Amino acid sequence: MIGSSELMDALRGVGLNLYERKLWVALLSKGIATAGELASAASVPRSRTYDVLESLENKGFIVTQPSKPLKFVALSPEEALMKVKEKEKEKIKVIENKLDRIRSSKLMQELNGIYEEGKESVIPGDLSGAIKGGFSVTQQFDTMLKNAKNSVNVVTTPQGVNQLFENHLSTLQKLKKSGVNIRIATDMKKSPSEAIKALGDIAEIRHITEELPLTGKFYVIDEDQVMMGLSDPEIRSTQETMFWTKSSHAAKNMVNPLFNLVWEKATPKKK
Repeated sequence: MIGSSELMDALRGVGLNLYERKLWVALLSKGIATAGELASAASVPRSRTYDVLESLENKGFIVTQPSKPLKFVALSPEEALMKVKEKEKEKIKVIENKLDRIRSSKLMQELNGIYEEGKESVIPGDLSGAIKGGFSVTQQFDTMLKNAKNSVNVVTTPQGVNQLFENHLSTLQKLKKSGVNIRIATDMKKSPSEAIKALGDIAEIRHITEELPLTGKFYVIDEDQVMMGLSDPEIRSTQETMFWTKSSHAAKNMVNPLFNLVWEKATPKKK
């Protein structure tokens, strides 16, 4: 096989299926080739080769040379990936415009009405579930933060501190300006100093001592919403899983008291 398994996995991540990956890499190795030559080099069925090459051309990875037989020309990886990036940006713009049109129309009122009607029949404890994958976890927590009105209580790992700094700093800064009380408990000795410094300007931070050796993370927003880690904090971000619930009972009577216990045992950050 031309190309390492790591390379093929990376290309799958940018939207190329197995045959597309094989044919594009094979074409890169030749510069220019016929469909038959590429089918042999990439071990792709000849019956599928033309369709796949057409797909690659539509995506911006290759160019077809009008000759007999048809030949296909490889664009440089830099040029191809930049073209794909620009196409994806255009797709995102189209989707954003459609979403904005819905949000600003009377359809939004209809959607909210349906949601509010359905919410009346839902038991608070049912508004819960497992959030899987680092990206989904980040999105969910950011949504929770943006709706915060009074308090944000966080127990997290050193890695989690860096995630707060990289992914949520601007949101936390806005919350601070609006008067939301932000408290963060973590292992400050192992946390990135840059993150601690930046977060220390907008939140009260305390160090979790060895007396209470917590290695996970959980968040409580307004004593109304909770997220708790269910996975080993050392695993890859793609495998991260957290439990979320919008249960004020769980927040007030279970998780927030746990946070307060950690907070009382933790050491205040030195000025």
